[in-house]
Amino acid sequence: MTAPDATSPAATSAPAISWRDSLAVYLQPRVLIVLFLGFSSGLPLALSGSTLLVWMREAGVDLKTIGLFALVGTPYTLKFLWAPLVDAMHVPLFTRVFGRRRGWLVFSQLLLIVAILLLAITDPARSPFYVALGALLVATTSSTQDIVVDAFRVESLPESEQAAGMASYVAAYRIGMLVSTAGALFIVSGFEGTGITRTSAWMWGYVVMAAMVLIGTITALIATEPEQSVRAEAATKAETAFARVLHAAIGAFSEFLSRKDALAALAFVVLFKFTDAFSGTMTAPFVIDLGFSRNDYAAIVKGVGLAATLIGGFAGGFVARRYSLATSLWIGGVVQALANLSFSWLAVVGTNQWALALAICAENFTSAIGTVIFVAYLSALCQNPLHTATQYALLTALAAVGRTYLSSGAGFVADTTGWALFFVICVLVAIPSLILLAYLQKRGHFEALGPVRV
Repeated sequence: MTAPDATSPAATSAPAISWRDSLAVYLQPRVLIVLFLGFSSGLPLALSGSTLLVWMREAGVDLKTIGLFALVGTPYTLKFLWAPLVDAMHVPLFTRVFGRRRGWLVFSQLLLIVAILLLAITDPARSPFYVALGALLVATTSSTQDIVVDAFRVESLPESEQAAGMASYVAAYRIGMLVSTAGALFIVSGFEGTGITRTSAWMWGYVVMAAMVLIGTITALIATEPEQSVRAEAATKAETAFARVLHAAIGAFSEFLSRKDALAALAFVVLFKFTDAFSGTMTAPFVIDLGFSRNDYAAIVKGVGLAATLIGGFAGGFVARRYSLATSLWIGGVVQALANLSFSWLAVVGTNQWALALAICAENFTSAIGTVIFVAYLSALCQNPLHTATQYALLTALAAVGRTYLSSGAGFVADTTGWALFFVICVLVAIPSLILLAYLQKRGHFEALGPVRV
């Protein structure tokens, strides 16, 4: 799954409120619940992604195999297929005890813990197949949790708290990612420092990450079932589970396909973040190959990079407010592509921590700008409240195609071209999305969506 960001419709004017009132909303119990669920959503992504790639590279796995591991993100691409099931089906015992949304939350989180523990006991050097299987299970249970958390967030927060809830969710999501990247690497180094083998250190590092998921589980147990979910359950009680699933799925898909230039818009969704995905797949192996240590990667790539990402998010919000959606997408698309040249420069400079920090800041800052604007566009496409959850799952799944399938050959390209030229190619792969952007703009696609506020 790529990372989420805050978007919501807003009126052009609103009554002035005090700073105290603005800050107090973040302490509302419902918003705090969403914050901790955001941490639980952000935690697992790197465990089947960048952190796992560092583990594999240290274990001696070749670049071509590492590149193919992008395919384990398939569940993030296909999650729209079972999103209607999460909306309509009941989990035996869990739904009866905890409710429709909370039952799925607890169930998916328990499965996620088991999946992470199974991945922990694998060995990349001896059994890459079982590593891939474990990573696939983590991605599947993680993407299921994402579906439930998205629905829970939308249904549990009143309109006045939606923006604060989404902002809290995004910040906690980023922190969860930091814990499972930089935090996990420091934990592994700590275990290794006690004298145990590197393989055992990685295993115990993943065990600690599995325990971290309990933060989300405890949050789900403390939370109350959203009133909207209770009403929806009562309204569809007379329908069979099959009928509920069918109505959710058909409504979401048919509405998309009936729109003007629907296929071009969906292709744009797939390709807009492809430049990030293609380079991101190889960032961890690139840093390790240059001679940086695991702790350098954790502190600079995931530590300093987080700060650049958060600042870039604010910058993306400013751009989206200042300019039209189409213009904002042009700005985001161009800067996130050009930032890859900073890695080409780093490949020439070599092992220099300041150069690494500068390259990472440039890439994360521009990527965050592109992400905020892109999520604003995705939200604008989901205009029917009857199908918002399923439609958003569909769009985010399509956006993951670039990260999962199209980027799976990145390792072969890097192995053939070398690092400096590879990141130049990462710039060029952004061209198809910009061509589609020009086409959609010419066809009036963005005017049809109406004003979008971030």
